[in-house]
Amino acid sequence: MVRSFSDAADAAPALSERLYLPQVLGGIAVTTRHFARNLLLHTLHLFGLARDRRAAVTVQYPEERKVYPEGYRGAHRLTLKPDRSVRCTACFLCATACPAKCIHIEAGEHPDAQTEKYPVRYEIDTLQCIYCGMCVEACPCDAIRMDTFVHPRIWGYHREDFVETKQVLMERSRVLEERGRDALMEDLLAAYRDAEAKA
Repeated sequence: MVRSFSDAADAAPALSERLYLPQVLGGIAVTTRHFARNLLLHTLHLFGLARDRRAAVTVQYPEERKVYPEGYRGAHRLTLKPDRSVRCTACFLCATACPAKCIHIEAGEHPDAQTEKYPVRYEIDTLQCIYCGMCVEACPCDAIRMDTFVHPRIWGYHREDFVETKQVLMERSRVLEERGRDALMEDLLAAYRDAEAKA
């Protein structure tokens, strides 16, 4: 007898499929296997054995710096024109494309008659941002980028500490162009250590 697709869809699932018990036990087995392997390797490393085998390790960020691959989406920056002014034209395309709605722009008339407008206020709420890169793709004038290779600020006591202003975003571009990626990370680490010392 040939079964049709509708017959297979009408068949009731088995009890084991309805309880998800095999899947749960399989997940527990995978977790236990990884735990036992890493525990054994870390114990062997403690006694100077099996140094060629790598176990799971926690990176002590920001003290230890992880090397990121090209294309990593790090903290945002606003690019600059040759005259060091912001390249953004306050077209609102980045804010419109943002699925998290974390970009807030206030446009104003530009003093130069050739330029229609510019961002008087440009803010990114990093607590809401999901770092998807949609803002970078939407920008028609390449005004916003995520090529800094550093994480955003990870400490603070108030929500305002995590809102990056236009000045902060422009300063990242200045540091990146004048001193390079490593200087951005060094500045971030220095600010982190200062905050840690004050706490």
